[in-house]
Amino acid sequence: MGNDAPLLIAQLSDLHLYATPDRELLGLNTFASLEVVLQKLQRLPQRPDQLLLTGDLTQDESDNAYQQVQDLIAPLKIPTYWLPGNHDHLPTMETAFTDPNFLAHKSYRMGAWHFLLLDSSVPGKVYGHLSTQSLSWLHQQLEQCCPHPTVIALHHPPLAIKSDWLDQIGLQNSEDLFAILDQYPHVKLVVFGHIHQSFEHQRRQVSYVSTPSTCIQFAPHSKTFALDEAQPGFRLFQLHSDGRFETAVHRVMFSQTLDFSAKGY
Repeated sequence: MGNDAPLLIAQLSDLHLYATPDRELLGLNTFASLEVVLQKLQRLPQRPDQLLLTGDLTQDESDNAYQQVQDLIAPLKIPTYWLPGNHDHLPTMETAFTDPNFLAHKSYRMGAWHFLLLDSSVPGKVYGHLSTQSLSWLHQQLEQCCPHPTVIALHHPPLAIKSDWLDQIGLQNSEDLFAILDQYPHVKLVVFGHIHQSFEHQRRQVSYVSTPSTCIQFAPHSKTFALDEAQPGFRLFQLHSDGRFETAVHRVMFSQTLDFSAKGY
């Protein structure tokens, strides 16, 4: 990567792997769909500088499931940063991810950009919340990394996406987050998962962006739980040294027989 070349970041989210690779989630084999997503990622004309995994890496929180995640992704030999979602177990993640390509840093610099990864998970709950300690840490980190353009990553969406059931299980204290972010114009981008669909919104010069899941997709603008026929995918970001960025969703073709009668998962 040259000094002026943009960073290429691939965001993957909501993998929902199980302890064994033969398990299905609502009719979709999550291990196989992640394999196809990673194959497409490997065929990109440019190798990503970083993989960013924004939570729900497993469905069953088992050590074996995290080993499956690592076994699939580590051979790409791309620096991989991660954070937990509501289906994850942080202590197990910390123990399982031993490959040197899996990095536990939550505040780090790459190129001209700074990255801050937040844990919005609440044990035993589907919704998200940022603790007082996390918010204080964020404030401190934003002071220190100023004026470098900054990406904030978390699992839960901090704003409404116009889907009634998902809006009830997003980040519960978004105003606390906004009160901090609004003080720092070098924050350019907030990325998240959880909603299993592509979403983009601009708020006070900050772009809020989600990525499709690498497995099942949720129907946009649905009042109740509903699956979508959209294919699995991931999101790419090109981050320029002056704080500009471009982003696009990439989807794969994956054969699936979804259970559209499901009321949840």
